[in-house]
Amino acid sequence: MLEVKVEFKKITWPTRKETVATTTAVVSFTLFISFYLGLVDMILSKLVQWLVY
Repeated sequence: MLEVKVEFKKITWPTRKETVATTTAVVSFTLFISFYLGLVDMILSKLVQWLVY
């Protein structure tokens, strides 16, 4: 348990500013990819419907 305490003291935690910036980047990227994949899915669905019917 002592080793854990020693290692835990070596941790450098990010600042609040860094955490907010990283979180914003991840959420923005996730939303962008979600909308992009949704758009591609919609286009491909319409294409398949057009080809099949």
